Amino acid sequence: MSIETTPAAPPAHVDHGDQSALRGAARGLWGFLTSSTAAFTGTVIVAVFVLLGALADVIVRTDPLQVFGSDVLTPPSAAHWFGTDGNGMDVFSRTIHAIQIDMMVAVSAVTISITVGVTLGLIAGYRGGWFEMLLLRIMDVLQAFPAVILALAVVAASQKSIVAVILVIALLDTPVFIRLTRGQVLSLREAMYVEAARSTGNRPWRIMWRHIMPNAVPPLIIQAAMRLAWAVMVVAALAFVGVGIQVPTPEWGAMIQHGSQFITSGQWWPVVFPGVALMLLVLGFNLLADAIQDHLDPRKD
Repeated sequence: MSIETTPAAPPAHVDHGDQSALRGAARGLWGFLTSSTAAFTGTVIVAVFVLLGALADVIVRTDPLQVFGSDVLTPPSAAHWFGTDGNGMDVFSRTIHAIQIDMMVAVSAVTISITVGVTLGLIAGYRGGWFEMLLLRIMDVLQAFPAVILALAVVAASQKSIVAVILVIALLDTPVFIRLTRGQVLSLREAMYVEAARSTGNRPWRIMWRHIMPNAVPPLIIQAAMRLAWAVMVVAALAFVGVGIQVPTPEWGAMIQHGSQFITSGQWWPVVFPGVALMLLVLGFNLLADAIQDHLDPRKD
């Protein structure tokens, strides 16, 4: 009688390269967090806001649009932690859910501006010629107008929608990334490693994206963090003056504008809580930008 034996399963493959990469990334992140107080504080603030925005529906069970007719302008209490506004809506729920709107608009606008600005800046800096001159003149015209006034005019002339706000902020941010990327390319395109890549027959697009772009990334990361802070402020400013996102959509600038009419009579909570949230998020992005700049500074010991 023969006994059949099942062959042992082969040992699971362990990708040591991936593990080493993860450990290296973790050490790099920890090194950045511990590099300065600004790095730690900025990262924590932004991370908390991201988590609150992502888990808003779990953390807050009250609908931000729900009206409590018998609780109009009630002060902070156990039932309404941040009180209610002039429409009887829960300020805590609206403040937390507004993170989703403000962060989404800011990140979307900066992502669009980086994508367009970096692409055009790379081409202008590497190719030069008539394309560079035409692009720079267009950027000069755009930047000749005060940014906030131009944003007010464009959004007011279009539909007062989230998409319009995203596009106008992206339009205002794009020249910043075009000029920054072009400047980086101009300083790198004559480098020896770029000349070597050019002499071996690499196509221009490969040289731009494979050899020049990786060395231009650090300044772009710093600028992106700064523009995120600026974008959040512009979103709130447009809503505050009545041409951006409108009530009842939960948005910090709209909430501050609506609550400002009650602050003189002692109802401070509809203004203070969204105002503090706006200030903290902008502070977090600015601290993060400063910390990244210090961390990537080649002159740092």
